[in-house]
Amino acid sequence: MRLGIGTGSTANVFVELLGARVRDGLKVTGVPTSEATRIAAERVGIPLATLEDLPELDLTIDGADEIDARMRLVKGGGGALLREKIVAFASRRMVVIADAAKSVTTLGAFPLPVEVNPFGLGATRIAVAQAIESAGCTGDLVLRAGPGGTPFVTDGGHLILDAHLKAIADPERLSAALWAVPGVVEHGLFLGLATGAVLAEARDGQAHVTCLGAV
Repeated sequence: MRLGIGTGSTANVFVELLGARVRDGLKVTGVPTSEATRIAAERVGIPLATLEDLPELDLTIDGADEIDARMRLVKGGGGALLREKIVAFASRRMVVIADAAKSVTTLGAFPLPVEVNPFGLGATRIAVAQAIESAGCTGDLVLRAGPGGTPFVTDGGHLILDAHLKAIADPERLSAALWAVPGVVEHGLFLGLATGAVLAEARDGQAHVTCLGAV
């Protein structure tokens, strides 16, 4: 299997479990969605490739910061949204694994990451704020900080503006508005990509799992 491997706390657990299966003989080649995932996968012995080696993938398994009933996602809390979306788009299927608390009625409580080119940041920030307003949303835009308070830099060398919107009534409209801003490289709305989801929660001392779509 040609497998896209996601980024984040839940994906980290998946990497450990996948590594154990590989050591037991499972045949899989992974394409990591971040340098952090690449390092973790190499450590547990998962064979890896790039999208140049494997431009078409069978499946991507990744986490999510939010997921609604239509399997629309907010992702990018870990800052890997660009590579995550490229890998997901190259896959026949994308399955989300997440805590059931990530399931929401309306997207937006989790800050929406907007990855931007560092050039012209001030102008891009104004344009992003205007795009958000045009899509019927309001909220603060905050430049994500990294270690020591310096700006967080993605694996692709970009910056992230986190949009604290509280609610996104029309994700498709907001997506289109953000894409119209030249300085925007990617945003954290994953629409029409997830084909299934596995949501888990601890209840009454036991694990309960809910599956959505095709998993």
